[in-house]
Amino acid sequence: MDPVGAEIRAPGLAGCLLPADPSAPPGPLTHLSLPDSSEARPQSGADGRSLPGSWTRSSSEPSAVLREGVRRCLQQQCEQTVWILHAKVAQKSYGNEKRFFCPPPCVYLAGPGWRVKPVPGQAHQAGQTGPLVCGYMGLDGASGSAAETQKLNFEEQPDSREFSCAKTLYISDADKRKHFRLVLRLMLRGGRELGTFHSRLIKVISKPSQKKQSLKNTDLCISSGSKVSLFNRLRSQTVSTRYLSVEDGDFVASARQWAAFTLHLADEQCSQGDFPPREGYVRYGSLVQLVCTVTGITLPPMIIRKVAKQCALLDVDEPISQLHKCAFQFPGGPPGGGGTYLCLATEKVVQFQASPCPNEANRALLNDNSCWTIIGTESVEFSFSTSLACTREPVTPVPLISTLELSGGGDVATLELHGENFHAGLKVWFGDVEAETMYRSPRSLVCVVPDVAVFGSDWRWLRTPITVPVSLVRTDGLFYPSAFSFTYTPEYSARPGAPGALAAPAADADALLESIHHEFTRTNFHLFIQT
Repeated sequence: MDPVGAEIRAPGLAGCLLPADPSAPPGPLTHLSLPDSSEARPQSGADGRSLPGSWTRSSSEPSAVLREGVRRCLQQQCEQTVWILHAKVAQKSYGNEKRFFCPPPCVYLAGPGWRVKPVPGQAHQAGQTGPLVCGYMGLDGASGSAAETQKLNFEEQPDSREFSCAKTLYISDADKRKHFRLVLRLMLRGGRELGTFHSRLIKVISKPSQKKQSLKNTDLCISSGSKVSLFNRLRSQTVSTRYLSVEDGDFVASARQWAAFTLHLADEQCSQGDFPPREGYVRYGSLVQLVCTVTGITLPPMIIRKVAKQCALLDVDEPISQLHKCAFQFPGGPPGGGGTYLCLATEKVVQFQASPCPNEANRALLNDNSCWTIIGTESVEFSFSTSLACTREPVTPVPLISTLELSGGGDVATLELHGENFHAGLKVWFGDVEAETMYRSPRSLVCVVPDVAVFGSDWRWLRTPITVPVSLVRTDGLFYPSAFSFTYTPEYSARPGAPGALAAPAADADALLESIHHEFTRTNFHLFIQT
């Protein structure tokens, strides 16, 4: 298994590289050739969209214009990304109380596509002033009234991202659901709807569990490699809440923004500074490391301790649960209840020197600022580009690709895309080449891998791999980039006349061409997720 992706061997891929009629116009060549018959023509419904289970292919004339547009999108990187960040669990409110979600759900708008300048003369028209985008966030299934939704006003950050958060969302005891999603509606300047975006599922809990957690019920346990958030709250006051975050390369305690950290179990047998992550559920007393998911900045390895009545419990090894209070002890301190702990001082993150508990062994006395609440987090990203689309339709649902699966060989190689939000109006593109696509279900698309010849005339002599990004394009030209790429890797190629090549040419040029093509298409395909 390749460390950055799945490696799949598909030997013996054969394709029709030259048209049967030399005078025929060149076009996209793929491993699937559709004969001119009624049985092979794409099936379509009354609305013009392809029916499930049918192969689709665009006509050559609009495809040339669209191909140039896709090429421009890939070169200029004009994508727009909506990033929703939220907690995995939410505590229910009872009666008249309002337990606002903590940490509050956040929305980031990233990517150069948000900063594309408008067409001259449009920016100052009536109703076209003010922020480019505004949003509204609420719970799915809600009525959408002002009392149940919160307006989001975006502010530009130093890293050029737009940021907003919903600080006053809560779920009441009248809502009997065990899970829900957040719904984000984004509106463009002038009132046009950009789209409706949904978060991941959020589990509803009544209150943090005080019982000893068991690995038989792992719903609320926190595993190594998962994303968490840490916050400190004095005397249960919302206004005093501080979130562990990263700003300008430093760890800070922010009252406004929070960061997600990957919580890794570290190996205690490794030398200082070398802590490879381990799998499993995190228990108290474990050596852990926090890594910021955005910047990659890490805190030193620390021992996570359970907190009860402002004391760190040094002899507890039960699994950690959602919304538990914990402390982080720096290793290497004196035996007993002493040692230094991660602490906040206003907006700074510092170390606190704990003292042994005089009445109880295996306990350390902490101050309020050394006690943190831990909670798992989720995030979802939606990427698209409206630079090609000639439509006022919303960009949603945005398709999300999770995995790729290569199948077949010989005359046909197919690639199956697994994910969500797929529909029959989507086409798979390899770089700037459209692939013949079949819609199977909202979670599956299948396409034919294009022949390598469409990516350049020098494919016969290439000794280096060809890597192309995998993306999706809607029928109206809306472009959806992805983090996946596809790589053609030749096992053999030799340019005639090059050193080491055969001195005598083959008697039959067609046989030589067929041999070269056969060697090139005996290939390794690599599917990469680029991070």
